[in-house]
Amino acid sequence: MSALPEPPTLPITFRPHLTRVILLTAGAAILLVITGVALALEQLGPGERLSFVLTGALIFWVLAQLARVKVVADESGVTVVNIVGRRRLDWAEILRVNLRPGDPWVFLDLSDGTSLPALGIQPGIAKQRAIADASALRALAEDRAGQGPDRHRS
Repeated sequence: MSALPEPPTLPITFRPHLTRVILLTAGAAILLVITGVALALEQLGPGERLSFVLTGALIFWVLAQLARVKVVADESGVTVVNIVGRRRLDWAEILRVNLRPGDPWVFLDLSDGTSLPALGIQPGIAKQRAIADASALRALAEDRAGQGPDRHRS
């Protein structure tokens, strides 16, 4: 078994930065283009123009929801923010941090027998960063395994 890296200093936020930039940039560009088309088409009435703009805004909102994913680790535990939800976990609830070859993101094996996807660490565009982030989260989870929220190793 290979040695885990030294756990990072807390608090720390893991998120797919490049994916986030791409999603937000694409969303803004789509909104601007659709709004520009709505304004440029003279035959459209005010309601039709508004529907174009609202469609662009909806597309931007969906991409922003995809871009908001993150994993925040602090002294008392981990907050996983996925596309449609947020879940707070104590360190003792996390049994294992998994990022296997081919996985789209990290999975947290939990003490209740379930597995929670943590979309904030995903190897899609930045594979080496995701591997380093998964290793850091794994080191934190193992360092704090079985410790209460107010206790941590010095």
